[in-house]
Amino acid sequence: MGNPFVHLDLTTGDVAAAKAFYGAIFDWKFQDFPAMNWTGILVGDGVGGGLGPKQGPEQPTAWTAYVGVDSVDKTVAKAAAAGATILVPKMEVPGMGWLAVFNDPQGATIGIWESAQPAPAPPKKAAPAKKPAAKAPAKKAAAKAPAKKAAPAKKAAPAKKAPAKKAGKKK
Repeated sequence: MGNPFVHLDLTTGDVAAAKAFYGAIFDWKFQDFPAMNWTGILVGDGVGGGLGPKQGPEQPTAWTAYVGVDSVDKTVAKAAAAGATILVPKMEVPGMGWLAVFNDPQGATIGIWESAQPAPAPPKKAAPAKKPAAKAPAKKAAAKAPAKKAAPAKKAAPAKKAPAKKAGKKK
């Protein structure tokens, strides 16, 4: 399966106005990170994001989608070899991961994100807990099994009587 979109970022000339607009339209909540001059967008379920100020007057107000990757270094190298223009080289977001941003050969901007922590593996201890519960019904089914065997034995008895009548007709 391919790499998923994992984050969206808005670069804007007026962060306060963007927060007011998107908060009212989509009921988003925000968390400010003053040390990073960035605001996280808390959406609940789904892909979250953030917003921050433009890094220069020439930078457009725009959304940038980020794709999750295993290695920012390897992905930047592949993108550059394929004709991308690297806009933001690998940059660390302390305690969270690393990002980079580039323009594809057609001029579209996209970001990549490498998480510092891999996604947690699903718990495997839940399955053994279910097995003892499954064994209990199996014991109950075994107790019912002899009752089912007794019923077919009764059906077999009339079958034995029928051949006995045939034998009597031959004599």
